[in-house]
This record gives sequence, C-alpha cells and structure tokens, in this order.
Amino acid sequence: MPDTPEIAAARLEVDRSRARVMATAHELQDRLSPRTIAKGAWQGAKEKGADLAEDAVDAVRARPIAATGVVAAITMFLAREPLMDLAGKIAGSVGEKRKTRKAAKARSRESATEKAS
Repeated sequence: MPDTPEIAAARLEVDRSRARVMATAHELQDRLSPRTIAKGAWQGAKEKGADLAEDAVDAVRARPIAATGVVAAITMFLAREPLMDLAGKIAGSVGEKRKTRKAAKARSRESATEKAS
C-alpha cells in the first residue's frame, strides 16, 4: 500500500525534526564537554587577569609614590622575621661595641691613675 502524500510529508517532517534534535544534542554535548568548559574558564581567567594587571599598571602610573609605599609595606610585612633578626643583630653588635669602648676607657683611666700615682 503506497503512502498518501500527507503521510509522506509527515515522515519527511519527522526525519527533519529528528535530524534537528540530533544536531542540537551533539551541539549540547560539545558545549558541555569538560574540555570546552575548562577552556572557557581558562580563557575567562586570562581575560580577567589581564584586566586586573592593566588596572594595576594604570593605578601605579597615576600614583607612583603611593604604590611604592604599598609595595614596601607588603615587602616588610612578608620579610618581618628576617628583618627583626637583622635588627637584633645590629642592635646587639652596637651594644657590644659600646661595652668594649666603655671597658677600654675604664682600663685607660685605671692605667692613667696608676701612672699618676
């Protein structure tokens, strides 16, 4: 039994609809693949990082002294322990030099008083 023109048209429409659904399914599968999602996230992160870097450069150009102060403060905060150790060593060596000088002066006074007597 041959198909009527309406049935043939309906079958063609079903085939076209099925092809569209399959194409949409393949497109969704490509869009939702981990590689595509990771690629999009990486691209977005790169663009955001570039924007932040550009804004930072503009801010430094606008206020170089303030930017230098901020960088110095951050550096000192991050290096606070080595800086405190260095300050302690410097203060300790200055204290030792003072003690040595005082002791030397005291000896020279004692020898001067011994010579005078």
